[in-house]
Amino acid sequence: MPMPMGPPIGGGNEKYKEPLPKSLREVPRFLKNVIFKFFGHLGYILKLVWQTGRWITLSMFAIAVLQGVLPVVTAKIGAQLLNILAKGYQAAVTQAGFNIAVVTTLLLLQFVCIFITGILSRVNMVVTRIAGELVVNHVTVMMIQKSKEVDLQSYDKPEFYERLENAGREAGIRPIQILNAVFSAVSAVISMISFFAILCSVNAAAPFLILILALPSAIVSFVYRKKNFAYVRRRSTDRRQLAYYSGLLTNKDMVKEIKIFGLSNTFEQKYNQTFQKYFKGLKRLYLKEGAWNIAVSLVSAFVNCLLFYMVAKMVLSGQIMVGDYSLYTGALNSIVSGVTALITALSTIYEGTLFIDNLITYMNEKQTVVPTLNPPAVPKKHTGHKIELKNVSFCYPQTNTYVIQNLSCVIEPGSTVVLVGLNGAGKTTLIKLITRLYDPTEGEILLDGRNLKEYDLSALYSLFGTIFQDFGKYAVSAGENISFGQVARPPQPQRVQQAAQKADAEDFITRLPNGYQTQLTRYFDENGIELSIGQWQKLSIARAFYSDSDILILDEPTASLDAIAEQEVYSQFDSLRRDKTTIFVSHRLSSATVADKILVLQNGRLAEQGTHAELMAQKGEYYRLFTTQAKRYREAESTI
Repeated sequence: MPMPMGPPIGGGNEKYKEPLPKSLREVPRFLKNVIFKFFGHLGYILKLVWQTGRWITLSMFAIAVLQGVLPVVTAKIGAQLLNILAKGYQAAVTQAGFNIAVVTTLLLLQFVCIFITGILSRVNMVVTRIAGELVVNHVTVMMIQKSKEVDLQSYDKPEFYERLENAGREAGIRPIQILNAVFSAVSAVISMISFFAILCSVNAAAPFLILILALPSAIVSFVYRKKNFAYVRRRSTDRRQLAYYSGLLTNKDMVKEIKIFGLSNTFEQKYNQTFQKYFKGLKRLYLKEGAWNIAVSLVSAFVNCLLFYMVAKMVLSGQIMVGDYSLYTGALNSIVSGVTALITALSTIYEGTLFIDNLITYMNEKQTVVPTLNPPAVPKKHTGHKIELKNVSFCYPQTNTYVIQNLSCVIEPGSTVVLVGLNGAGKTTLIKLITRLYDPTEGEILLDGRNLKEYDLSALYSLFGTIFQDFGKYAVSAGENISFGQVARPPQPQRVQQAAQKADAEDFITRLPNGYQTQLTRYFDENGIELSIGQWQKLSIARAFYSDSDILILDEPTASLDAIAEQEVYSQFDSLRRDKTTIFVSHRLSSATVADKILVLQNGRLAEQGTHAELMAQKGEYYRLFTTQAKRYREAESTI
């Protein structure tokens, strides 16, 4: 759904700038752009709700029309009743048959109108609630589907978080708010037109005077809606900080450290300081808007009193009856309230269209890892795969610092390669490039002689069985956590058990209350089991075993395991990696001794490569790292 885009969202506290016209010549184009953007966004919202459920839009429109017409009909009936009753009891007795019938009919009609009005109000409430839930769900699903397209690289950009945060916070509730406002405006316009016609029969200038008086209120409302939007957008960093500080104090993974170090008061203080800073400007806006509205209301009230006095004089002079007085004063009140409702609705729509721009911007997020049209078939599974890096360089978005620099190497089919180096050397980044979570800034990566960019992404990902340092801990059963290694086909309990055995996880799983069916974590189930980080890591390793992928990518797979558990897992890996291309990242260099090739990274460059024996003989960076680590182990043993 291509839609006009709003101004770009920057990171943090930069000022929101509306591109104002620089000369009178630019004013028409400026207004045209504003109007097109407004109605374009409004059209986007209406289309969004229409896609959610046509009955929602049609029902709300029908209710809006009836709610606009019924007050006018009720007012006319009420005026007729008053005119009849004002002739006096004696006149009513004289014409008993006629007047009683008319009065009865009018009372019945008035009752029906009041009854329908009440019913419509409640039906509208129910429809709005249902519609609100459906629209929020529809927008959430849209964002989820979009998230599947968003590259990992996007999450490295601060402005992306701005768009994501803004869209997630506002986009769900705003569409239904705007739709309500649209139909409130429809009701208000229908009522106003009808009461205009009634009031013009008394004084043609009166309704136009009311409209003129409404202009200052409309201007104040629109100006401060815009100011509020600009302020909220400008202070998005403050809002994220508020969410972060409050989230820390309720995050189960952080509770232990926060309590031990007594950080609760510190973060509570930071929250309060940030809120006060954020609220100070917001309060100032609210107070200014309130002062302007009070001034405008005083002027409007004075003019309305004069109009009421004018109608009263007409009654006293016999020009109109008491019932007509009720009708005309009611028309005056209805036009005033209608104008107020219309201004409120339009300002809500205007503000909503500004906020909905966040959703549109998020939905238009461009992919950097772009799927290839008509990709070649991915090499068959369970065959050896050759990976070749040619002059690969990479820097993260919005930075000029290369994390990987001019790196070239070949990983032969069925070989085991270990990446070693100090923290920040580029090991994890290199894995993200090989799995095409990122595309290289320069150079290319080949799989079996073809650039990774040529393959279908989902088919390419199916070749990799990957364990990252920050592996997933899913709030589902233990068995599901393992079977997520291959979701393309139904879970196979026997394979799940075998994978758990290979990962040295079966022992603790069988001791769980419900074995493989035990719900993990207490996010959704108070009887859920909380695992240790080492147990979680064994589950992630089991997930890799279960995937039975051709290329194993293991980023510190045993970092949270003790030495004995690590040795058991590695012994299982020996059988697993047969006929598979395996890439390890490990800080424990003892695991590198079994590798067919060791790649030593230093500041993003390939410093050395070779077998353990070859690199030890060279006495370079690998030799230094290995001997230093071995020395520490020996020193630790000597102190026992």
